[in-house]
Amino acid sequence: MNAEIQVQLGKKKIGKFDKFLNFIEVAGNKLPHPVAMFFGFFIITIFLSAILAKTGISVTYQEISRATGAVIDKTTTVQSLLTASGIRGILTSGVDNFTGHAALGSIIVAMLGVGLAEGSGLINAVIKKVVLSTPKSMVAGIVVFAGVMSNIASDAGYVVLIPLGAIIFASFGRHPLAGLAAAFAGVSGGFSANLLVGTTDPLLGGITTTAAQIVLPGYSVTPTANFFFMVASTFMITIVGGFITDKIVEPRLGKYTGPKLDLDAGSEISKDEIKGMRFAGIGMLVFLGAVIMMTIPENGLLRWTPSEIQNFVTENGRTPSSMEILKPFFSQSIVYILMMFFFIPGLLFGIGAKTIKSHRDVIASLNKAMASCGAILVIIFVSAQFVYVFTKSNIGIIIAVNLADLMKSMGISGVWAAVGLIFLTAFINLFIGGASSKWLMLSPVFIPMFAQLGLSPEYTQLAYRIGDSTTNIISPLMSYFPIVVAFAAKYASKKDGMGIGTIIAMMLPYSIIFLVVWSIMFLAWSFLGLPIGPGVSMFI
Repeated sequence: MNAEIQVQLGKKKIGKFDKFLNFIEVAGNKLPHPVAMFFGFFIITIFLSAILAKTGISVTYQEISRATGAVIDKTTTVQSLLTASGIRGILTSGVDNFTGHAALGSIIVAMLGVGLAEGSGLINAVIKKVVLSTPKSMVAGIVVFAGVMSNIASDAGYVVLIPLGAIIFASFGRHPLAGLAAAFAGVSGGFSANLLVGTTDPLLGGITTTAAQIVLPGYSVTPTANFFFMVASTFMITIVGGFITDKIVEPRLGKYTGPKLDLDAGSEISKDEIKGMRFAGIGMLVFLGAVIMMTIPENGLLRWTPSEIQNFVTENGRTPSSMEILKPFFSQSIVYILMMFFFIPGLLFGIGAKTIKSHRDVIASLNKAMASCGAILVIIFVSAQFVYVFTKSNIGIIIAVNLADLMKSMGISGVWAAVGLIFLTAFINLFIGGASSKWLMLSPVFIPMFAQLGLSPEYTQLAYRIGDSTTNIISPLMSYFPIVVAFAAKYASKKDGMGIGTIIAMMLPYSIIFLVVWSIMFLAWSFLGLPIGPGVSMFI
């Protein structure tokens, strides 16, 4: 905690929750640099795996096969990494762990477009426009809402919106870390909320269908199974997230004392900038028109062909959803499209505003963008090695299955069993990343169990999704968590620096309050008997 915050807190009575957050921050920041911490986790996991493997700990559970969709019995033991094969695996997979990291390609590709938009002055001009037209009191909610909605575009929110949230807040004269926190809370804490059906919906629905058919032959779960609840959740996350940012997170951060930000968002927009924005707007409309023409028509380039749709029907026995048909757009092309979405307007703005005079100015902006990724690349490399050994050791699976067995043995029933699943998932999420990977393992346990209690598979899936979203923002195992630490380091004061403790203390209020409020909303929805999706209720 920086000295200024300490002085401010000394002038007023500190609440118990503030004391708790201060303890988390101070204790966390006494730990080594995040890169050193992940390296420490890497070493500890290797030795811990060897110790636990000697004890013979094992778990048996059912899991849905990714390859066949069948439910299979699996027995898992802790795998020692201090063996010849374990060490060989660490050495031979090191490069692949780095290059295959979920965040690496997305960040590098997207930053090329964002870098040009920033270097040409487009982002600064747009932010000035936003500052001049948006009430200061609404900015936190708007950033959170934008984060929630960005989930429709896969991981784009992590790459673009989180750092942009910091810049937007700085433009309003507010603490940039509060803007970063608001965006992170929306993108990751509100992962399951949206006003549209996203790519995650058909994925989880398919897994749920397979698990449901264990006890309900022929049962099918649609991508819209949780749609009504998720639409309502979007507004809840936006309101609650904005409130937490304004009333809890930003007051704790105090006055910004980090590196000086080169922003002139408070000034008027110049004539050259207006001309540049006109050029950028035309370019953006033309580009969006081209993307729409590649996605909407049946023969569009960014959607499945009729033969691919027919193959899906043959293999799965159902017609694919519109989101599945558009998988080439949402899952496979979105990062490149996002890069062009910033690159083309950025280039045209520079030409119109006369900030780009030759190709050399374009290349200079791209080089600057890549140079800013240095710290991110280092932390990705080290964290990727830790995630590999933790996953390979099976320690996370052992923890998850034992907790699931414990919950089953407690004999909780009805709606309260679903609430228990929310909190169980939130805890397991700290050890196992990926929404689908956890659900592949937990769904064959809880869907049959809850079906026996009369609870529908869609309702069980909904409980899982709430728990899975709320603790993403405080889990170091979440793919983008180290990246957020690297983004935040840009705004740290030289005296205090930036550690994992600061990020966790900053995001913990969102995680706790989202979990509590979302659970209360879930209970209220259940007791009112409202449909959770089109034609879907909590009961079978």
